[in-house]
Amino acid sequence: MFSRNFFDIKGGVGKWIAAPLFIVMVSSVVYTAGWGIYDDTLIRVGTFCLASVILLYAKCIASQRSWYGRLFDLILIAGIAAATYRYFWVAEELESGLYELENIDIIYALIGLTALAELVRRVVGTPLVIVCAVVFAYALYGNFLPSAVGHTGIDINELLITVWYSFDGVFGRPIAVVTSTILIFILFGALLEALGVGDVLLKLAFGLTRRFAGGDAHAAVLASGLFGTISGSAVANVVGTGVITIPMIKKRGFSASFAGAVEAVASSGGQLMPPIMGAVAFIMADVTGISYLNICLAALIPAFFYYASLFAFISCEANRLGMSSKKDEATIPLTTQEKLKCLPFVIPLGLIVVLMINGSSPALAGFWAVIAASVLGLIIEPQLLREPNRLWQMVVNGAKSASTITVAVAAVGIIIAVMNNTGLGLRFAEAIQIVGEGSLFISLIMMALGCLVLGMGMPTVPAYLIIILVMGPAVEALGVDTIAAHLFVVYYAVLSSVTPPVALAAFAAAPIAQANPIKVSITSLRLAIIGFLIPFAFVYQPSLLLITDSFSIGSLVIALVTTVSAIYLISACFSTKEAIRWLYLATGFAAISPFIMAQSAAVALVIFLCLRNMKKSSFVVSKIK
Repeated sequence: MFSRNFFDIKGGVGKWIAAPLFIVMVSSVVYTAGWGIYDDTLIRVGTFCLASVILLYAKCIASQRSWYGRLFDLILIAGIAAATYRYFWVAEELESGLYELENIDIIYALIGLTALAELVRRVVGTPLVIVCAVVFAYALYGNFLPSAVGHTGIDINELLITVWYSFDGVFGRPIAVVTSTILIFILFGALLEALGVGDVLLKLAFGLTRRFAGGDAHAAVLASGLFGTISGSAVANVVGTGVITIPMIKKRGFSASFAGAVEAVASSGGQLMPPIMGAVAFIMADVTGISYLNICLAALIPAFFYYASLFAFISCEANRLGMSSKKDEATIPLTTQEKLKCLPFVIPLGLIVVLMINGSSPALAGFWAVIAASVLGLIIEPQLLREPNRLWQMVVNGAKSASTITVAVAAVGIIIAVMNNTGLGLRFAEAIQIVGEGSLFISLIMMALGCLVLGMGMPTVPAYLIIILVMGPAVEALGVDTIAAHLFVVYYAVLSSVTPPVALAAFAAAPIAQANPIKVSITSLRLAIIGFLIPFAFVYQPSLLLITDSFSIGSLVIALVTTVSAIYLISACFSTKEAIRWLYLATGFAAISPFIMAQSAAVALVIFLCLRNMKKSSFVVSKIK
């Protein structure tokens, strides 16, 4: 029928078929961020429809599929288009209060939901589809379950009105936040990638970290953390920066599995790093009512400890392997052009912070950041105007990334609608309280496990939304600060990408490192162990978050000392062969517990180890003399 490259979005006829879709998506994102929402219904429903068509075209039709596979994709596109068109008519009629759904309305809604499920399966993964299907079935048949877990029942008409024909389901609040706030920052990340900022950040990181024994591994952590905060996807960050960093880490002398694990853990942590936090900060601000700036401030110290622990693990591994720093080696300095290329990253980020401090909305701050980065990019590289392929690739990548997150949160809307209508979230909260018997520690463990299970195979934003709505109320009922409960969920949703058996970031790094995926995921788990403990630290010591009511300088100092002690002891455990290394591990865990005696013992052990190491060092120096 058609040649293989007919639908190729990079050239040929396919490029001209796809061009209007991508351009409309990007233009809509920029307009909404800069001038506001001109029609709420059109933005929510229209963006969803456009995103669905883009993904089906870019990821399905444009691939080398058989003609009948492409025909099926076209049927899906037609189904989504018809179902969303029907939405505009039915939703308007329902507002009158006199309209009841007809059979044709039910059919259209089911077609739309089925097409959405298939699209989510392809671009997000099966886990989210399974969760949506289970929740949908619970809504229909929950009245047959025991009263402890069941509900009074919802008929299909009422369910479809809520899920498809209202702003409480697929087109609910999550997709509104995504379309009004988050998409502009996704476009910002795609723009920086097109301008080549990532390569310059890598080179800068290598220059700054050459004094460390870990060298290239430390550089990978720094670069991935900087760029990961904007990209919003651990896997995309691994693939983007890992092709450069992982071979260099291996060349430095680290094992292949260690190299892949470093990149996976560093890339995942980018979503924990202010100011953008992979867009999850904006969702959190909307859900909690806490200002975006306060969320960034609260996330600052925990994110610093996350990366400090990774630096410590790399240093310990380098010392174990007998590596030394390469500070005396000549390094290739950044050229003037490369230094200038940092400006489209540094100045827009600074602009975002300044505008937010002065009361600007996140969307408007993102809009001006995109404008600033675009202008600076064209000034620094005027030849971009003669390289339309680079600009086109930015449009394609931005539109595809924006479409992926739009479809993902649309699916989450199904879960939210059912939970609100059936009280499922309250039942989960009651179950956690009953099983935990009022114990905060047990409840946190259950919440952490739930986050890891539900987060496996899901992007951070939908994983966060599902988990916080299901389990958040239970933890807050035990006296945990709202911001602490939400950051707790974000941390474990992010860390699910390096947690076996579905460690997506680790599995993405494995083929680049030419290592066994299981070994990479297990090593990632070891390197990220402090990350698993940090949420417990700021729940029990909320002064680490800086903005809680219980904040005080004294409690902050204690929290800093105990957390540093935990990092020191746990990293020491995995870098030594001493018989008492497991004592280090246990004491490191104890350092972040709420028990003063355990904290004191951990700090005392750290002081003892530091004094012993100083004595060993002075003895070696005296021997040399």
